[in-house]
Amino acid sequence: SIRKKPWNRVNSPVYSLVTKGADGFNMNICTYVSAVSMKPKRYMVAVYEGTKSLDNMKGSEEAVLQLLEKSQYKLVNYLGKKSGKTTKKLKHLTSKGLIKEWEGFPVLQDCLAVLKLKILQTLPGGDHVCFICDLETYKNLNSGKPLDVDYLREKNIVRM
Repeated sequence: SIRKKPWNRVNSPVYSLVTKGADGFNMNICTYVSAVSMKPKRYMVAVYEGTKSLDNMKGSEEAVLQLLEKSQYKLVNYLGKKSGKTTKKLKHLTSKGLIKEWEGFPVLQDCLAVLKLKILQTLPGGDHVCFICDLETYKNLNSGKPLDVDYLREKNIVRM
């Protein structure tokens, strides 16, 4: 719609970021993600200030991006609207049988793809911190349609 701000008129894929900290793993929701280079394959991932994921990213060298499948839209409220500082997200997801292991990281078994990233650089980004990362390895796990922000709007999970 022409009434939307320009940055809200563009549809974006929805990812979950898996980070590792001293007290274990955390998952969040990321929509501020972009490939920024082809050779080497490099991504920018923006992580919201004040989050467990940001604390973990600042103390780590690696993380995993998971490209979510459209049917996983209900996970957005849990992974994106609950804080890893007060909720053990992985414990709950594991108890529901939703997690498997890949490259030493817990991942959502129904996601479309996983990308292991090596953190190269950190840049301030206002209310987010931007991480420039090299792609170390990836794996396509499932076929399906990617979850996107327009679908989250349709389901009234986000309003923008």
